[in-house]
Amino acid sequence: MKVIQTRGFTLIELLIVIVIVGLLASLVAPEMFSKVDSSRIKTAKAQMELLETSLNTYRLDLGNYPDSLDLLLKSENKNWDGPYLPKDIPADPWGNPYVYSNKSETGISFSLMSYGRDGRPGGEGDDADIVHK
Repeated sequence: MKVIQTRGFTLIELLIVIVIVGLLASLVAPEMFSKVDSSRIKTAKAQMELLETSLNTYRLDLGNYPDSLDLLLKSENKNWDGPYLPKDIPADPWGNPYVYSNKSETGISFSLMSYGRDGRPGGEGDDADIVHK
């Protein structure tokens, strides 16, 4: 009987490859995760632009901004010509509802914001509030 000899990787070779992959991951992962947070901020800003367009269309049809974002989807008003959004009202990229008021302190007709990653008012960095201007 003839024995067929196969060559595989030794345990030392496998350990070296695992260490190299681990080192590369530790260098690349922090950079990639910082990009995830900045892309979420950009997504929140883009969604707020969409909501602004819907709010302005609502105001053109009815003469004032809605009391809540839900009125962009359904209303009993006879001049309502919606829905003003193609789908449900989106949550911010962190899964929290957008904060909307048709009475703004800054003199703008409405205020729209996201509380950021932490979902609470205030914060710094990625937890900072994102205010639509």
